[in-house]
Amino acid sequence: MTTRTIRKVLIANRGEIAVRVIRTCAELGIDTVAVYSVPDADSAAVQLADQAVRIGPGPAKRSYSYIPAIIEAARATGADAIHPGYGFLSEDPDFAEVCAAEGFLFVGTPAAVMAELGDKSTARTLMAAAGLPLLPGSREPLDTAEEAQALADGIGYPVIIKAVAGGGGRGMRVVRDPADFAGAWQQTRANATAVFGDGRLYVERYLDSARHIEVQILADSHGTVVHLGARDCSLQRRHQKLVEESPAPGLSDELVARIGAAAVRGAQAVGYVGAGTFEFLLDPEGRFYFMEVNCRLQVEHPVTEMVTGIDLVAEQLKIASGLPLTLSTESATARGVAIECRINAEDPTREFAPAPGTLTECVLPGGPFVRIDTHVGPGYAIPPHYDSLLAKIIVWAPDRPAAIARMRRALAETRISGKGIATTAEFLHDILDHPRFRAATHDTALIGTATSSGGTRMAS
Repeated sequence: MTTRTIRKVLIANRGEIAVRVIRTCAELGIDTVAVYSVPDADSAAVQLADQAVRIGPGPAKRSYSYIPAIIEAARATGADAIHPGYGFLSEDPDFAEVCAAEGFLFVGTPAAVMAELGDKSTARTLMAAAGLPLLPGSREPLDTAEEAQALADGIGYPVIIKAVAGGGGRGMRVVRDPADFAGAWQQTRANATAVFGDGRLYVERYLDSARHIEVQILADSHGTVVHLGARDCSLQRRHQKLVEESPAPGLSDELVARIGAAAVRGAQAVGYVGAGTFEFLLDPEGRFYFMEVNCRLQVEHPVTEMVTGIDLVAEQLKIASGLPLTLSTESATARGVAIECRINAEDPTREFAPAPGTLTECVLPGGPFVRIDTHVGPGYAIPPHYDSLLAKIIVWAPDRPAAIARMRRALAETRISGKGIATTAEFLHDILDHPRFRAATHDTALIGTATSSGGTRMAS
């Protein structure tokens, strides 16, 4: 592959990830173009970018997910590369293909690889062929509820029904009783069709007690793939992450090496290029199982950056330029511990219901080894069209107890308020004090379902 110098990047996204990409580009001497919807006209990304282009109204399908408007903005501003961030079009192979066809470098995974790995059923088949362990379940999409239930009965309950096109914690449903399977199948199919435009489903065994472990990889166009260690993302609500940590606590070096090697092997098998994340479930006996690949930068990428000192956005840009990786898994040894907490505009006492409004107060923490990735401040009106993430608080410390103490201090300093506003900050502060989290024996079941009184319980 020939190298191309990137001079101007259009960021096809919004919020904190747009700001994040703009900052790295500024450090590298690369000009930036922000695109924005009408509600985001005064956003931090618009203010920080060298140029900004309005691409449509609030709804994402008419702005941030509307490919013609983004391509026209790139063409009009003379951008030579497009960074998709995460969410929206970041894992849309059609978008990657259009970018390439129009002569723009797509800062991400090639369209063909993205299409294969974005199809969860195809990804399972490919990873099984590469020798990665899978939970018992279907390799191919299942056609009928009767066929799916016969397989579930054979696997044993609980099982989880998943959308082939699912992602971001959406398009899945756990079934514990055979009598509930048919209804759950129909509901999941209807939801998958509505959300993803693809109603295909598959079934796999569900682990009640498991940890969610993921491996950050980087792969260049010259065949080199490296992994940057393991993150723990087990603290979740409705299959969506709230707290992430690197390195994953309580895992032996030998186990991390095996999981990392599996991720590298899987990436090599499909010709992966770019930054990506291989996600695994780890059972109480230390057995790990492949779940999926995210062909993009993850929300939680800062914890890997904090412990390795590697700017993942800078690496993405170098890879997109055709340059070879200059780092290795051995050189990316983690130092210390980093923890990230997502501050969402959600009310934990109402099953994490969205709690939008206008921020009258927004005080975010500081101090040594505290990083804030955000796009909000006092007076910010939370648009109803997008996700609820307001800020990410990331801390680093030499060891895990110190990192937990620093994060709890940072969360205690956080003050975000306004009429109707609620956030996850206080809830996360309490989670970090839970004895199972402190002992690193937590799993995906620690944050339980809503109680009858409307609050959210944590497992004992």
